[in-house]
Amino acid sequence: AVNLDAVFHLMRAALPALQERGGGSIVVVGSIAAFKGFPNHAAYCASKGAVVNLTRAMAIDHGPQGIRVNCVCPGDTDTGMLREEARQLGEPEAAFLAGAADRPLARIGTPGDIARAMLFLVSEASGWVTGTTLVVDGGGLA
Repeated sequence: AVNLDAVFHLMRAALPALQERGGGSIVVVGSIAAFKGFPNHAAYCASKGAVVNLTRAMAIDHGPQGIRVNCVCPGDTDTGMLREEARQLGEPEAAFLAGAADRPLARIGTPGDIARAMLFLVSEASGWVTGTTLVVDGGGLA
């Protein structure tokens, strides 16, 4: 309900205002779980995969109205949610976060990393980008 239904309903709620002003940009949040399975996360992975495809479908439907729709898929990012995951798994937080930093850029992501990717997608610098997914994970999927 949160990972997919809420995204769908919020996008639909934003459309009238964007249509009225002649276009705009919607950026939704997916996850690297859309592209890679994780143990005991089947529903989460499936819902995030659906968000990626919902992004594509909405971009096709609303591109003719000048509305761009894109998705950012973060990897492990230093947030309360990630720290809560460590707690739920019974792992020491420091060790869990160190493991999350095991990627080519050798660090965990920050909320600012994700925000800058989103800022790019809502800016005119990405004016010809729609229906795409930007993975922001420090090279983790590579």
